[in-house]
Amino acid sequence: MASVGGNANSNRRFSVLSWQQVQRLDSILGEAVPIHGRWNFPTLSVMPRQIVKVVQSRLHEKGIKVHNVRLNGSAASYVLHHDGGLGYKDLDLIFRVDLPNERTFQVVKDVVLDCLLDFLPDGVAKERISPMYLKEVYVQKLVKVCNETDRWSLISLSNNSGKNVELKFVDSLRRQFEFSVDSFQIILDSLLLFGECSANPMSENFHPTVVGESMYGDFAQALDHLQNKIIATRNPEEIRGGGLLKYCNLLVTGFKPSSEPEMKALQKYMCSRFFIDFSDIAEQQRKLESYLQNHFVGMEYKRYDCLKTLYDVVDESTVCLMGHERRQTLNLIAMLALRVLAEQNSVTKVTCFYQPAPFVQDINFSNYYVAHVQPVLPCSHSCSTWLPCK
Repeated sequence: MASVGGNANSNRRFSVLSWQQVQRLDSILGEAVPIHGRWNFPTLSVMPRQIVKVVQSRLHEKGIKVHNVRLNGSAASYVLHHDGGLGYKDLDLIFRVDLPNERTFQVVKDVVLDCLLDFLPDGVAKERISPMYLKEVYVQKLVKVCNETDRWSLISLSNNSGKNVELKFVDSLRRQFEFSVDSFQIILDSLLLFGECSANPMSENFHPTVVGESMYGDFAQALDHLQNKIIATRNPEEIRGGGLLKYCNLLVTGFKPSSEPEMKALQKYMCSRFFIDFSDIAEQQRKLESYLQNHFVGMEYKRYDCLKTLYDVVDESTVCLMGHERRQTLNLIAMLALRVLAEQNSVTKVTCFYQPAPFVQDINFSNYYVAHVQPVLPCSHSCSTWLPCK
């Protein structure tokens, strides 16, 4: 990550947050987030600023310097523009540290797990609980990447509503964004220090200077994309999964490509990278199901639209698969869309459902359902479309 300073071009990556943005940031850092435990373990109540302080302090005790702490992802975008239509889900906190060897990775993991003991409610016999046991109880995901270009680890703490607290420890990371609208990182150190040192509350005329950075490059341009719902990226082949699912999500959320012809060309790279990373049909199904579950909390009604958009993009832009592989993937997407419709229908107590007939080549997704539907349950109505019978 670049530092504040340097030439004029690098400085375009940075911007000082306004008072309103600082207020939103402070509110997010002070909002208690429940961390739900498995089995009969109690729910932890964690404020982001608290866990940052505890983790930072414990790492320092272990001789690991935290260069800075940043808010990343959808929460950072929400701070900069709260009316972008994306909202925010996960709280992505980036700790910039040096990870020179395997031992340091292990120390970081042990520190985070040990910190969870601090957030257990009073009355719990903390001395009888090992940190490693807490991993099974409160950690949803553990990731470690260590290669020539990327050295980082991720510990994601569970939240049943999808608002996970994700602690990411980064030494180096070649690709730090998918699209310009999710490329923002907000440096938290000045705000955290202000809360510890100032006896007076913040105000419009008395608050710390907080700096944001766009990993896309030009901060003003990326913020304009966020405010005007514009999709822009570069080199999607560098993104794990090609950014394909996020791209479809943005489309159904009302975002539009900055350049239609350019984005059509980039779709081919998105699809190619997606099928490189998820080459097996079972892997594709796991990835799609996981994405639908984690990225549409409170917006379940958009899952079908996202799958339909994905179908259209894969159908139009996939050039790297053999014919039968392509048909297999399209059929998977269609069947997942059917499942989503069935789930929606069950909520609204609709009793007539449909399933697609075997795949028919060279038709679009809509016609696939209109022309090739078969009733699963008997229905006395005369149904002429794929829509649920009323």
